[in-house]
Amino acid sequence: MGAIFIPIGVAVFLAFFIANLLGYGGGPASIPLMYDQIVTRFGWLSNTEFSQMLALGNSLPGPIATKIAAYVGYDVYGWPGFFAALAGTIIPSAVVLIYLLKILRKYKQSPIVKGMSLLVQPVIAIMMLLLTWNMAADAVGSIGYIHSLIIAGIAFLALGKFKIHPAFVIIFAFLYGGFILPMT
Repeated sequence: MGAIFIPIGVAVFLAFFIANLLGYGGGPASIPLMYDQIVTRFGWLSNTEFSQMLALGNSLPGPIATKIAAYVGYDVYGWPGFFAALAGTIIPSAVVLIYLLKILRKYKQSPIVKGMSLLVQPVIAIMMLLLTWNMAADAVGSIGYIHSLIIAGIAFLALGKFKIHPAFVIIFAFLYGGFILPMT
């Protein structure tokens, strides 16, 4: 059997629709699913490009899922891709939210509903861990173990211990990469 041809605008919409429909928990839970669609399935961005886009997107205000969709949609298919990706990102969340909230309100005391909500959390944690592993491996491959460990250690302390806003940590990493890495 031959491959099925899907117009690029439809592919952009479906990629973000699927990622956001299955991304239980919001933007952070959708990121690994978007990664799978953007990098693995369609090859619209490389792992490095995805990591850079994610870092920059996290330094800007607003939901990360819509920023990823806007950037990738526009990059792949211009303004039609921009709108297709945003529609694919927003529609599933809005529609499912409306219906799920009605169901959850009706059955909020049900042990089944409580169990479903709690047991999906480890799955999301593993998805985030795998994404982190892929991004860390790419960083080590690009800049080496020493710089990767320095940046990771500083970021861990800044975010975890000193509670510095992530945008400032990302700006620091950009500066480190721009001024320190070229000198090594």
